[in-house]
Amino acid sequence: MTEITHAPIAAFAAERINLPHTDAVKHRGQVNGLRDRLAAKIAADPAYGLVKSLHAGSVAKSTALKSVNDLDLAVYVKAAEAPENDSELVPWLADRLYEATTNMDRDQFEEQTHCVTVHYLGSGLDVDVVPVLHEGEANDVGYLIKKYTGDRLKTSTRLHLDFIANRRKTYGLEFLELIRITKWWKRQVVTRTDPDFKFKSFMIELIWAHLADEGVQLTDYPKALETFFEWIVKTGLEKQITFTDYTSTFPTRGSDPIEILDPVNSENNVASRYDSFGRDKILDAAGSAYDALTDARFATTKGRAVDDWQELLGPTFKG
Repeated sequence: MTEITHAPIAAFAAERINLPHTDAVKHRGQVNGLRDRLAAKIAADPAYGLVKSLHAGSVAKSTALKSVNDLDLAVYVKAAEAPENDSELVPWLADRLYEATTNMDRDQFEEQTHCVTVHYLGSGLDVDVVPVLHEGEANDVGYLIKKYTGDRLKTSTRLHLDFIANRRKTYGLEFLELIRITKWWKRQVVTRTDPDFKFKSFMIELIWAHLADEGVQLTDYPKALETFFEWIVKTGLEKQITFTDYTSTFPTRGSDPIEILDPVNSENNVASRYDSFGRDKILDAAGSAYDALTDARFATTKGRAVDDWQELLGPTFKG
């Protein structure tokens, strides 16, 4: 048999791609230590300025790769007590985080453009703490300050997690694993072909969610992946992607080359920073992946099929 079937792809993902459960628990445990200290400080000091913290990002969604070494934490800030000047918010947050700890130095709280990175010296783990301005809205709705424009961006960490979790319940663990495999493919493109290649993980998650909602079967990885890349090539990423989990009202298709609307905030196009050149890079990479998968399906030798799959998964894949 020459065709690469579901089983070796799933085995490769289990061995090389997926973050082991024990590691995920350990990572979350370290972040929980910070969360517990923040919760204690919030409870003890009404003037502290913070409301709560929530796990966020790929580890919280179970879409993280095995090689992950940084986690995300959303910290909700009382909007009325945040600095009036947005440029002061991250340094202010760094000071608040430092105040809540007893065994860390101030320089372990590194101020970035839009977050504070907490460096754990023992484990080497980094935690990106993102401030969310909270005005008392339900469902942990708050407002990010956009990285490049300074605009307020409505969001909800909890609803984003629920969005992925609900589809995991509906479509199974394959939904999460296909996201991880695609993120692994993206990494191969960056490391082996184009170091400037961009394909935001959130976009990958939302495209898979859209395809799953449209009825694409996820239990056969080669077929599902071929469908993913074929969809990108055939649509040219010109189709507006929307979700009705939290709203039924959407803006008309705008002029952005790619338009994938945030399920929590339909006014937010998560692909707004991609120009035509960036879109074409994704189309080219997806086209190459689709061609490789098609060739693998009709390969007359096992070696040829493995070579094709190595275009997606890298040279460590042996079939």
